[in-house]
This record gives sequence, C-alpha cells and structure tokens, in this order.
Amino acid sequence: MDFLKKLPTPQEVVLKYPLNKEYSKQKVIRDTEIKNILEGKSKKFILIIGPCSADRENVVLDYMQRLSSLQEKVKETILIIPRVYTSKPRTIGDGYKGLLHQPFLNRGEDILAGIIAVRRMHKKIIEETGLFGADEMLYPEMIGYISDLLSYIAVGARSVENQQHRLVASGLNVPVGMKNPMSGDMAVMLNSVVTAQHPHHFTYNGWEVISHGNMYAHAILRGKVDSDNKSIPNYHYEDLQKLYKLYKLRNVENMSLIVDCNHSNSNKNCLEQVNVAMNVICSMRSDNTIFQMLKGLMIESYIEDGCQPVDGTIYGKSITDACLGWEKTEKLVLNILEELNK
Repeated sequence: MDFLKKLPTPQEVVLKYPLNKEYSKQKVIRDTEIKNILEGKSKKFILIIGPCSADRENVVLDYMQRLSSLQEKVKETILIIPRVYTSKPRTIGDGYKGLLHQPFLNRGEDILAGIIAVRRMHKKIIEETGLFGADEMLYPEMIGYISDLLSYIAVGARSVENQQHRLVASGLNVPVGMKNPMSGDMAVMLNSVVTAQHPHHFTYNGWEVISHGNMYAHAILRGKVDSDNKSIPNYHYEDLQKLYKLYKLRNVENMSLIVDCNHSNSNKNCLEQVNVAMNVICSMRSDNTIFQMLKGLMIESYIEDGCQPVDGTIYGKSITDACLGWEKTEKLVLNILEELNK
C-alpha cells in the first residue's frame, strides 16, 4: 500500500473544531436521559431515525430540522436520536463508503477531508436542531474524532464479532448497540454485549489503555441472512422471547433491546418498516418481560421514499439502502406515540 498523508490525531481535530460548552452541557443531560431509559428509570421509548447514510450536508440538515420539530410533538413519550451514519459498510468492499471516505460526491475519496466533514455535520446538527446523533463505529480508530458529539453508537452486523470493536465499546461513555451478525446468531451478539459491559486492558490508537466497562451496551436485532442470501426476520414475538431467555441465562447486567425495523427484518423493503414497528409494539404490549427489555426501534428514513444511484439528482432520496419517506415517517412516529399511550 502507498502511504498518502499522516492524519491528525482525534485530539487535534477536536481542538480545532470544538463543541460549544453550552452544547456539551446539554449533551450530558441528553445522555443521562437515554441511559435512564436503558436502565428502566424512565418509561420513554427510543426511536433512532434517519437516512441509511448521511450524504449531502444541506439535505441531511433539512431532514434533521424536520425531525427536531417532530421530537417536540412527541417529547413526553418518545426520545428521538437522529441516525447520522457517516461510514457505510460494503459487503464486498466496493461502492460508496460514506461521508468519511467521500465528502464530495463528485470527487474521489479523501479521508482527511472526510474526517472534517463528518465532524462538521454532527456539530451542525447539534447547533441547528439541539439533537445529538447516533453513528456507526465501522472503524474503531475513527470514533475518537466525533465521540464527544454522539449520544449513541452502533456496532454493525459485519463488525460485531471483531475483538477491537468490542473492547473499544467497553471504553465509551454512551450507549452502544450491538447488532446480531449476518448469520443471526444471538449468542455471538450477546458475547459482544457481555464483552463491552466488562472492563479491559488493550491497545488503542498507539496507546495502552484500560476501559471500565460500558453497562449501557445492549442488543440490536436486525434480521439475518441464510446460506441462499435470503432475508429472515428476527423481530417476531418468539424471537424476542428467545432473546430474553438468553439474556437471563447469561446473567447480563443490562438486558436492553433495540429492534432494527429495516435490513433483513424488512427484507430491505423500506415500506415494510411500518408493519415491523407495529408488530414489535404489539409484542411489547402483550408481554411484560418484552416490555421491560424493549427500549426502542431503529428506522431508516429520509425525505423521499426509496433509493437512487450515488449520482442521482432527487433531493432527499437515499443513495444507499432504500428509506421511508418523510410523510410516512411522521405518520409512523405519531402512530407509535398513539400505541404507546394506550
């Protein structure tokens, strides 16, 4: 490989593009609110909502401002965490890899410019909407560039078996959701949750470090793929019961669950997310153990339904996986509110 340029450290980037102290104080309040939900101290319901990948800054900000207005309408019952995913995992490595790799869609990849663009986007969302986002930890060494801006971090299905992801998650001070692997093996997912909840001694970004364990690490069910590449959901009542029993067998400290309504749970049909969400809410309302465990849903949503090629010109339409459009998203959130308040 060719070494192109030495990247600045996370500390250098954070110092150059700092978050205002007032917003940092607000983030502490927001983080505590999320942690209280995961601990069962609050009965609010979490919705992690946003595009499959956060691409064009102006469009993402438009979407997030709509999401902020919706949060005001539902704030007594629902806590919205905007999904601002800036690194996109690719099954065979090709294709658009997210804002981190390609901050300008009409140019080639530029990681340094991407780091700055990612931090700027997260920072602008906080400053313009008051919402603190979620991102995926695709590269553990990159999370330090934005960890002070995030209120939630996810570890994806392709990364959840990786040792470094698990260990770094144990040292983060915000909740980390561990998705089940592509195979759907819940035991593997719970191994990641348990690892992240425990303290560890390891190396990170050239340092020898000790983590203290992250009790807010938890499971995310996102469906699975069989040997024929067929999507199989794992959000049904029986799946949720199975996870609860496995949690109890492992004696896990925090038995929280988020259900991902898209990916293999919807067979990548973005419109099916509505049915998935309502099915999960029904299971939660009919079983107290599921009610105690289930803390929220993850929904892929943008301004327009569906998806388009990376060079597409439709405003607010995903350039990666298909997303639920804004009108349907708002209706779904208000329907969830109504169901939760019954």
